[in-house]
Amino acid sequence: MELAEIKVILAHSDSQERLKGIVALKDYDADIASPLLLSKKDDAAFLVRSFVAMGLGRKRSPEGFEALQAMIDHDPDPNVQAEATNSLAMYGPESIPHLVNTFHRNGNWLVRRSILAAMIDLNSPAHMLEICLVALQDPDLTVINAGVDHLSLLPDTDQATAALAAILSLKTAQSWYTRMHVAYALKRFKADSAQAALIELRQDEHHKVVAAALEGLVS
Repeated sequence: MELAEIKVILAHSDSQERLKGIVALKDYDADIASPLLLSKKDDAAFLVRSFVAMGLGRKRSPEGFEALQAMIDHDPDPNVQAEATNSLAMYGPESIPHLVNTFHRNGNWLVRRSILAAMIDLNSPAHMLEICLVALQDPDLTVINAGVDHLSLLPDTDQATAALAAILSLKTAQSWYTRMHVAYALKRFKADSAQAALIELRQDEHHKVVAAALEGLVS
């Protein structure tokens, strides 16, 4: 799509047309695409703002970095906030402080799960451990289980001991689903305490936890 046409449809009253313009900017370099994306960061339609956030991760600029932080902090829709966290992480290590602070402040399950996933590629075990420990205290079961899963990524780091201790603290969790995640996570650790916990989980009252523990012992 020609740039002149994109500029016209970005001003269209129909949000679906504006969305087409946002998507079309993928074919342009950041110096052209970023200012146009930024012009729609406060669009009335949350889906347009979500695509703007996505675009700012791929068409990176200093202004885009600042805009993404503002979207995370102030956009009223958690879907937009979550998309903005994904894109902010694409800016590399400089995004870590804002992502970690957001995890502490923002209790929305979607935002927290997005940050956990985004942190994987940022190679910061200490920060991953920090947010996972917060995740384990979340009232949402999916966030707790995601925290367990992400702790299991730390066995070959300097945070391995703390990560294992946090996982072991949930081996008797009330939810069988969490205990199953614990069993899968433990198989990544070679410590005797991890193997002992897997043996205990073989006696769990839920068959899916038992299956996960057996798989871990076989592995």
